[in-house]
Formats: sequence, C-alpha cells, structure tokens
Amino acid sequence: MKRILLCTDGSTFAQSSYPYATWFAQGMEASVDVLYVTDSRGQATAEASNLSGSIGLGAAESLLKQLVEVEHERAKLNHQKAKLILDDAEAAIAAHGTAVKLIHKTGFLVDCLESLEADVDLIVMGKRGEAADFASGHLGANVDRIVRSGHKPCLITPKTVVPMERLLVAYDGSPTGQELLQFLMDAPNLRNLEIHLLTVGSSESDAENARCLAEAKAVLQEAGLSPNASLQVGETDKAIARYINDHDISLLLMGAYGHRRIRHLVIGSTLRSCQIPVLLYR
Repeated sequence: MKRILLCTDGSTFAQSSYPYATWFAQGMEASVDVLYVTDSRGQATAEASNLSGSIGLGAAESLLKQLVEVEHERAKLNHQKAKLILDDAEAAIAAHGTAVKLIHKTGFLVDCLESLEADVDLIVMGKRGEAADFASGHLGANVDRIVRSGHKPCLITPKTVVPMERLLVAYDGSPTGQELLQFLMDAPNLRNLEIHLLTVGSSESDAENARCLAEAKAVLQEAGLSPNASLQVGETDKAIARYINDHDISLLLMGAYGHRRIRHLVIGSTLRSCQIPVLLYR
C-alpha cells in the first residue's frame, strides 16, 4: 500500500493541507502518516547548566532545581500540544476512511524527513507555518529546505482549499519533467482531471520548445489522455501565473529542478505567489 507523509505544525496553512492529503490518499489508495516535530530549540538545558561559579552553591542548586522543574513542565506542555495537533489531523483525515498513523518526534523537521521519506510516496505540507501572519510574503523556512534537500514528490498547499478540477503541467523537457508525466499517468485521481500542458519559450518560433511540447502531448495521448497543450512566450514564472489565472487551474505540477530556471521558480516567485497547491516532482 502506498504511503503519504503529511507534515503539520497545527497552523492554519497546515490544517488546510489535510483535505488535500485526503484527496491524494483516496486517489492513490494510500495511507497517511501524520508527522509533528517539536522543535528542539525550545528545549531547556538545565541539566547542562553550571551556575556554581557565578553564584553561591546553595543558590545555584536551588535555581537549578527550579530550572529542571520548568523544563519538565515545558516537556509536558509540548507533549500535550503535539497530541492535540495530531489528534485533530487524524480526525480530519480518518473521517473519510483513510488509514492514519501518528508520528511525534523532537528535533528539526528536515532532519526527521531524512529517515522517514524513504518509505513514503508523497510528502504533503502547508506553504507556510506557524509564523505565517508575520511573514506574509515569504515561503516557510521548512518548505525551502525540504524542496532543496528532499528526494520524493512534495505537495505544497495554500491557505485555502479549492476543488480539484483542472491541473496544469509546467513542462520543460528535462528528465524530471518526463518522470512527472509518468507520475501523472500513474495517478488515477490526476488522470480524471482536465489536463493542461504548458511549455514556455522565448518566441512563437522556438522550435525546440515546440518539439518538447509536442513530444509531451504525444506521450499523454498515447496513455489515453487528452491534454490541452499550449506554448506560451515570455518569462516563465509570469507565463505560468497568467495561464493559471486565465484557465482557473486547480493544481500545478512541475519539476522541482530542471534545466530551464526551474530551481529559481520553485524557490522564487511562482511558489510564493501561487494560490493553488503545487506538486513538485524530484
């Protein structure tokens, strides 16, 4: 059975990712592992404190005891917070009949993913996290790091939930783009959507991009799909954004890295400004 790893911090963006994870799980016949990571930077280090050199020994022992008590209380609160967040995610996903496994770890999300992602088929996470209200123009720090270091397809979700009706494949002809087409053809829930295929070139007479688009269209048609193929001219990020708005696209599929500015696009303006979920394929 396939597995989806859903990363949550309980924020508004994370909660909006639950319906998307459920939709993909149902289409892929997959279970969902829900991961919450307690940030280790919030853990106190009372046991490691050596205060005897700066204050009296008796006062140091008393203070150290209080610090230990505070640390234990913080650990209990962190555990309770994790349980509430994980239980909320489980209730939202299991209500649709999807099998759910809850995972709580302490450390850093990126480090935890290194040991978990090998056994999953898709990673799902909100575009931004707990600090969303304080950094409205930026990607979440975890998203940035995971896109750079991850090795599995990653679905980045927005704050709002939209019905899945039309998907757009931003295709650049790279090996990653070709694997992305295969991912699309193998996913029943994606095949059932209205499929749009977009390649962006420097001019309407760009022969290489026209050939690239025609080859991708032929691959999808051979698999029984009927994509709406389009060659757009201009800056890639702006062309993608314009096409999404003009055709009311519900889901964007693109390679996380490729040979035509895809790295810049993913870390840059396309993902930041996109108000629909983006599936990044490695």
